[in-house]
Amino acid sequence: MLKQHLQFKLSQKLSPQQIQLMKLIQLPTQVFEQRLKQELEENPALETGKEASETLEEFEETYEEENDSETISAEDINIDEYLSDDEVPDYRTRANNYSADDDEKNVPYASGTTFNQYLIDQLNTRYLSDEEWFIAEFLVGSVDESGYIRRPIADIMDDLAFTQNIYTNEATILKVLKIVQELDPPGVGATSLEECLLIQLRRKEPSPSIELATTLLEKSFEQFTKKHYKKLIQKHNISEEELRDAITEIERLNPKPGGSHTGNIRMVEHVVPDFSIRIVDGELELSLNSRNAPELHVSQEYNNMLKGYKASKDKSKAQKETVMFIKQKLDAAKWFIDAIRQRQQTLFITMNAIMQYQKEYFLTGDERNLRPMILKDIADEIEMDVSTVSRVANSKYVDTPYGTKLIKDFFSESMKNDQGEDVSTREIKKILETVIKEESKKKPLTDDRLAKILKEKGYPIARRTVAKYREQLDIPVARLRKEI
Repeated sequence: MLKQHLQFKLSQKLSPQQIQLMKLIQLPTQVFEQRLKQELEENPALETGKEASETLEEFEETYEEENDSETISAEDINIDEYLSDDEVPDYRTRANNYSADDDEKNVPYASGTTFNQYLIDQLNTRYLSDEEWFIAEFLVGSVDESGYIRRPIADIMDDLAFTQNIYTNEATILKVLKIVQELDPPGVGATSLEECLLIQLRRKEPSPSIELATTLLEKSFEQFTKKHYKKLIQKHNISEEELRDAITEIERLNPKPGGSHTGNIRMVEHVVPDFSIRIVDGELELSLNSRNAPELHVSQEYNNMLKGYKASKDKSKAQKETVMFIKQKLDAAKWFIDAIRQRQQTLFITMNAIMQYQKEYFLTGDERNLRPMILKDIADEIEMDVSTVSRVANSKYVDTPYGTKLIKDFFSESMKNDQGEDVSTREIKKILETVIKEESKKKPLTDDRLAKILKEKGYPIARRTVAKYREQLDIPVARLRKEI
């Protein structure tokens, strides 16, 4: 049986412009500049502010959208709304208060040979048979960025047969591997950390400490890595001083020889701060990187095209299609310019709220002054959604008097101290880091002992929590922090 009834339903949908804004907000400065460049390439109605005669302010005064009907014909467009008779010269809209980051800077990138090519160039100086050359080239191609060959010899032999049509045996591969391991930097081509360190030691000038270091790695590598120093002294019948000298020699070695190649081409992340905080007369001053707020306007060429269409008496079909195309591009330009402005405003408001919330830290630089702060605290303060704050914090950096910081690092959970006050977990981690730094390396503090010390300082936390914070700080357990 069919029935008809009315139902009221409230739903919220994001417009394409809102989605565009959210995507722009979460972009860091460099990626935002790429997105801006892409939009400028795709939309000829958009131009930057260097060579324009019509500024954004003038365009907004004359531009009004006509969205009263779903379909708009060329006759419905009022060309006057897109044109401005007040063409102010570009120099009239500029001030003399340029900042350092207003200038366009082209950063040169150093070029060089890859690590793989660096090794191949060295092989070219060696006398090898054709078979040995192909095997050596394949082995060099198997070297990872750290300088190791981490694949079993049997697998390399199979790959040579299947991919290079070279049928050989493990003895020949090992022979050629020894040749590869003679290349620079020392330790390259090793199949394990132990072998890498031994290769480097054997290249050094012989001495008692070098010989002892070699013996320790060859016969007691596991005990050495676990820092069982007393067992090493007893097993090798050596003094503590001799062991210390041998350890010093080993610590001078490079466990990742591939990283020492200066010509190795790597992707280097260049951090561009989105904000800058300065202390002026005891007060905090926040500024937004001008690269986040470029000057955009409508192309003057498009203005002239609209003027030509308005002046022409006979409007052909092609001209009408052209003016419709221009209308679409102008709409897209208007939406994008509005999104850039809203992005700028959202970034500034959010960062300003964070700065005021953590004012004591920004004035002193002491991480112990960081207040517990979660995304909701800032979202409530600026009356925006938590997701918006998250987009601002996750990938943005701020230049402070104490260095460039990732904004999300200012957020932390809270814990109560022995006075019942909320303190930041960042504060506890900083104190934990300081305690470990000042400990005796001959007898490092265990997690239980660290928990007791923190409790004495007014932070009653469990041992497992200390272990969690220590791991987050990339600090090893007490046994691995031990030194002679």
